[in-house]
Amino acid sequence: MANLKEVRIRISSVQSTQQITKAMKMVSAAKLKRATNAIIQLRPYATKLKEILGNLSANLEGSSSPFIEEREPNKVLIVAVSSNRGLAGAFNMNVIKTTNNLIAEKYSKQFQNGNVSIVAIGKKTQDFYEKRNYKVIGNHNEVYAALTFENVTKITDMIMDGFKQGKYDRVELVYNRFKNAAVQILTTEQLLPLPKNEQPVVQTNVHHQVDYILEPSQEEIVKELIPKSIKIQLYKAVLDSHASEHGARMTSMDKATENAGDLLKALKLSYNQARQAAITTELTEIVSGAAALNG
Repeated sequence: MANLKEVRIRISSVQSTQQITKAMKMVSAAKLKRATNAIIQLRPYATKLKEILGNLSANLEGSSSPFIEEREPNKVLIVAVSSNRGLAGAFNMNVIKTTNNLIAEKYSKQFQNGNVSIVAIGKKTQDFYEKRNYKVIGNHNEVYAALTFENVTKITDMIMDGFKQGKYDRVELVYNRFKNAAVQILTTEQLLPLPKNEQPVVQTNVHHQVDYILEPSQEEIVKELIPKSIKIQLYKAVLDSHASEHGARMTSMDKATENAGDLLKALKLSYNQARQAAITTELTEIVSGAAALNG
């Protein structure tokens, strides 16, 4: 009977867990819809703006803007975008692994010299790198409380000011790019200096560099459009990561619900077997007692 009681407790616990995972899946699905709409609306604009600025910066002098000035990457800043919460499968750990691989494969010398800094957007990367005594700059976890362009721009302004002042020679961006609810693509991009499009654009089998007519002037373009493009790129990365987080959590909770269902089936089978064994034992005892009385 003790076994029966233990199995009943486990069944009740698993049923409660299954209800929780179902509820979390539904919440993530609702949040995913809003997050997906936001990134889908922004992505075409951000992609085209990046393409135009890449072509434009290839024709501009390095002195035209501090944000397209190529320097030896002696001091590196890595922006690692994760989430504030877990229960999203390998979502956060994949960002951390990709960031660590980037440091090990590309900036190991800078890291040994203490010239690699981290801007963590998300509590999970913040906690990971602070506990391991990395140079983590600021705390930007509150951005998810109100995920707006203005709030993300505050982070971008800090990064751009540091680049202009020579605190960093290169800024890399690591985040999950949203594809669909089940697929997130780990992405590493150079945020600063603004990457140039080295390859010519192909149109009707003719290779040529795009020639833009700048209006009102090259100086105005440099002053307004390039900083805006950088801010848009970071905002897009955070929106991509936000949508990916809810997709990963929804998928993870769906899998957890399925696993709980499988466990419930196994526990109910064990319960029925234990119950059948207990009944058989009781019947045997009754028969044996009756036989003893008759004897």
